[in-house]
Amino acid sequence: MSTFMAKAETIERKWYVLDAAGKPLGKVAVAAADILRGKHRPEFTPHVDCGEFVVVINAAKAVLTGKKLEQKKYRYHTGYIGGLKEISYKDIMSKNPEKAVELAVKGMLPKNSIGRKSITRLKVYAGEAHKQQAQQPTAVEVK
Repeated sequence: MSTFMAKAETIERKWYVLDAAGKPLGKVAVAAADILRGKHRPEFTPHVDCGEFVVVINAAKAVLTGKKLEQKKYRYHTGYIGGLKEISYKDIMSKNPEKAVELAVKGMLPKNSIGRKSITRLKVYAGEAHKQQAQQPTAVEVK
C-alpha cells in the first residue's frame, strides 16, 4: 500500500473561529498555528500547504501568564545602524492586541514559503465582531 500525499489543488479549505477571551495567548496561538498548517487533518502532508482559514476574536481579552505582560519585549531592527527597537507587551496589548496574536502565531509557523502563505489566512479581531460571517466559520474550543 502506498502512502497518500495530498495535493494543494484538491484541498478544500474551511473557516474556523477561535475565541481568545480569558485564554492564554500562547494556547490560542498554538491552536491557530495547527489549523493554519493543517495538522488537524488526517491527510496532512508536511511539504504541501493544506491548512485552513482561522478567525481569532477577542484578541484584546487574551491573557499573558506570569509577569510576561511587564517583562516580555518584542524586538525588531529597522535596518539602520543602532536601529534596534523594543516594545513591551503591555504597550502592544493596549494599543494593538491583534499584532500580539499575529506575532505569536507567526513565530509558530515554518520559516519558509508555506509559512508565509499560511499567515495570510489568519484574521485577527480585537473585539467580538468579525467580517467573516458569510463564510460560516466553525467554532473551535482552545484547550
